[in-house]
Amino acid sequence: MDHSTVLTALGFTQAELTGGTLAVRSPIDGATVATIAETPVAEMAGVIATAQEAFKAWRAVPAPRRGELVRLLGEELRASKEALGALVTLEAGKITSEGLGEVQEMIDICDFAVGQSRQLYGLTIASERPGHRMSETWHPMGPVGVISAFNFPVAVWSWNAALALICGNPVIWKPSEKTPLTALACMKILARAIARFGKDAPEGLCQIVIGKTDVGEALVASKQVPIISATGSTRMGSIVGPKVAARWGRSILELGGNNAMIVAPSADLDMAVRGIVFSAVGTAGQRCTSLRRLIVHSSIKAELVEKLKAAYASLPIGDPRKAGTLIGPLVDQAALTTMTTALKNATAEGGVVFGGAVVTENVPGGAYIQPALVEMPGQTETVKTETFAPILYVMSYETLEEAIALQNDVPQGLSSCIFTLNVREAETFLSCTGSDCGIANVNIGPSGAEIGGAFGGEKETGGGRESGSDAWKGYMRRQTSTVNYSAQLPLAQGVSFDI
Repeated sequence: MDHSTVLTALGFTQAELTGGTLAVRSPIDGATVATIAETPVAEMAGVIATAQEAFKAWRAVPAPRRGELVRLLGEELRASKEALGALVTLEAGKITSEGLGEVQEMIDICDFAVGQSRQLYGLTIASERPGHRMSETWHPMGPVGVISAFNFPVAVWSWNAALALICGNPVIWKPSEKTPLTALACMKILARAIARFGKDAPEGLCQIVIGKTDVGEALVASKQVPIISATGSTRMGSIVGPKVAARWGRSILELGGNNAMIVAPSADLDMAVRGIVFSAVGTAGQRCTSLRRLIVHSSIKAELVEKLKAAYASLPIGDPRKAGTLIGPLVDQAALTTMTTALKNATAEGGVVFGGAVVTENVPGGAYIQPALVEMPGQTETVKTETFAPILYVMSYETLEEAIALQNDVPQGLSSCIFTLNVREAETFLSCTGSDCGIANVNIGPSGAEIGGAFGGEKETGGGRESGSDAWKGYMRRQTSTVNYSAQLPLAQGVSFDI
């Protein structure tokens, strides 16, 4: 589908796509797709106030009923999957299968959250006092601010929104200014679900604000937005986290990874090659879970590098909408400049680069570049600095302890993996003395995550948590209650009152 067909299929009018102050450009060819209206910062107080009013009504709706709205959202996403996936490709530059796959993640979290809406369980706790019962209950907290990045323009919102909604919280979404159209399309899809759901959904239950940093700062600074879920770089997290903490808010931070794979001597090399290539070059290396560091045992390094060079040389680069393309564009020219600068720095530190050439032939424009494989003499400062691009640094090791130390010796810590057929190595890697990342895999790459498991857990932030497992607790507050059903009021030993 061309871009006008995609936008029409998703319900956009010409008036919505023109006359605004924010130019939306496609990474595919750099062309301007739309100019849309931004949210004035002066209106943010009203947006937040509307969410607070919605909270008063939505928290009183029974949780399974709230889950029904999310179920309807899943249905609407299924109906719009092809069109929304195509818009992800147009606006974020992902190849077609990845655009569709991202929408499928949205559908999956809706399915998960519907079941979760009937499982917001608390514990019954044994009391030390006779005739008493203790229990915990989970309550919604209020509006959730979601700040998302360009590389997953729709999935991240759904991970947060599906759980926040079933927990009883309204949502205010500030998408990346690079990908606002996909966000607006999601709001149209949600509006159809709300129309089917009925009057139990209050006005302002889910809102979207479009703009740059100042709009996000208004969310981060507001005491009326008790939860901020932000996805982006560790630099961004280091700004958002302290500001939210200073007002006693709660942060859910999903940040950078600079993720590593250890390849042990016993590894199935053919399987490892497939895992490496998929993880390192998928989405043109623009995932927080992309593989960026390869730590290979010295005895197999030469063989593995040759296999990787052959695989890299065969990767089709070009228009992500075309069948057979595996590598699409970087998000913009600034990202391309960042990548070429990182390669120059790595070379100055003794690295040997394979690939990494800018591509201008047989592409429609945009920022296209070959994925780069860089053999490094060690873990230099450039290697420790995450570059959001398809660069894979290769280093060697002698002992497993050395490999784990290299894996952990970076400030980022999202995902990690080891390829080995040795059970002792695998279990050591997964133990408390192994990987320090929130995700640790064996014989599978670091890229991506399933909805059933909580995503994230960076070591710097203490562990952001989105999506599955018990992530719902991040959107609620725990209340412990004690009921005295006896005829006595127990006091502390030795204490009495005469009344």
